[in-house]
Amino acid sequence: MQNTDRSVMLGTMKMKRLVPKVSIPIMISMLVQALYNVVDSIFVSRFDPNGLTSVSLAFPFQMLMIALSVGMGTGVNSLLSRRLGERRTDEARLGAWNGVVIEVGGSLLFVLLGIFAAGGLMRLVVSDNLQNADSILKNGVEYLSIAMTWSTGVFLAILFERMLQSTGNAVLSMITQLVGAVTNIILDPIMIFGLAGFPQMGVAGAAVATVVGQWVSAVVGLVLNQWRNPELRLRWKEFRLHAASMKDIVSVGLPGTVMQAIGSVMNIGMNAILSGFALSNAALNVMAIYFKLQSFIFMPVFGLSNGVIAIVGYNYGARNKERIYSCIKVALIWAGVIMLIGMLIFMLFPAQLMSIFESEAEAELTAQMTRIGVVALRAISTSFLMAAVGIIFSTVFQAVGMGFYSMILSLCRQLIVLLPSAWLLSRLTGDVYAVWWSFLIAESVALVISLLFYRKCDREMISGLRKPE
Repeated sequence: MQNTDRSVMLGTMKMKRLVPKVSIPIMISMLVQALYNVVDSIFVSRFDPNGLTSVSLAFPFQMLMIALSVGMGTGVNSLLSRRLGERRTDEARLGAWNGVVIEVGGSLLFVLLGIFAAGGLMRLVVSDNLQNADSILKNGVEYLSIAMTWSTGVFLAILFERMLQSTGNAVLSMITQLVGAVTNIILDPIMIFGLAGFPQMGVAGAAVATVVGQWVSAVVGLVLNQWRNPELRLRWKEFRLHAASMKDIVSVGLPGTVMQAIGSVMNIGMNAILSGFALSNAALNVMAIYFKLQSFIFMPVFGLSNGVIAIVGYNYGARNKERIYSCIKVALIWAGVIMLIGMLIFMLFPAQLMSIFESEAEAELTAQMTRIGVVALRAISTSFLMAAVGIIFSTVFQAVGMGFYSMILSLCRQLIVLLPSAWLLSRLTGDVYAVWWSFLIAESVALVISLLFYRKCDREMISGLRKPE
């Protein structure tokens, strides 16, 4: 297949072959992304377990940065896929240019926060109840200021990945993420422990390794897009601000951003709830470790969903409802299998998973983390299969331009139901072990809502599609 018509396969290839062809490379790259997040935490915890607490408390603010970049990237992906499906290639390239403007503009907000507000942000989440609070605050400020000040790299990296994905170039998208992730993994021990002639930087070194990896990914993504993605190759002579394209990107991307940002708010809220227990340091670390470990399960499903956005968006633009239905069916099967495997691993091997983050320097803290973590991993993993359905349906909503439905679904999963449930369980039982069941409650409610929204979306937007003569 020629590069100039590569996106056509989104409308012609058999769906059982197309979904894995588009999604598996993205899933692999996201698994590597998950790996370097875990490696980051392993090295930090081995250097100083309190450093893991610092990174954990800084993580929600990092998530806000990722929320905006990924949300707008999703808007770009959705717009470009639809325009390519409609055979409006010039408008797709114009949309890509306006995506660059939106992503760079969004990054500048976090650059300013990194320079002027990192200390204030960390003081909001470092409780005086924590042991070694001063050290945790200092390390957190260093980590967050570096991650935010140099954040333009992650915004550009995500943009170029989405541009490649929107034309079905999943392998090239995988390469952009892999090079950044591998760079991060290599640099982590060097920067944290001071190897190969570099000074020992501790927690700050983890932040440096992360931003360097993000910038490497951005540069490679730009080169591959210009070299191997002719449908969306950026040319200066075609650059102009286009209000309609920006509005379309933001209309899908803003709900996507809110969806991602909700995770940050949820994280802050859960940290606040867990800080009220006697074993707060251990509980906070377990929460952070869970999110690192579950990324190995959820990242492949999110990679699958990125492929689904391109496929559904293209066929929605081409008004081919049969292929949309087929894509949804195949994606649900793939997501369900991935989540089932993840649930079984978390159920059968929770102690072994927690042992990855053990530190000989803090034996008592490590033992507390393992006791809490075993219960947490088993309880939360009971919700994985329901989450699979919600993620795929949420992706369909975004692909057809109904990002608002996805936003409402995420609000229910991570905020409206989860946090009140966690708070009530903590108050009613006074037991940190009970809090983890709030995830199952939230996913159960979200499953019902996702089914209702899909029925409405299908009736109003998909079932009536007719292919043009």
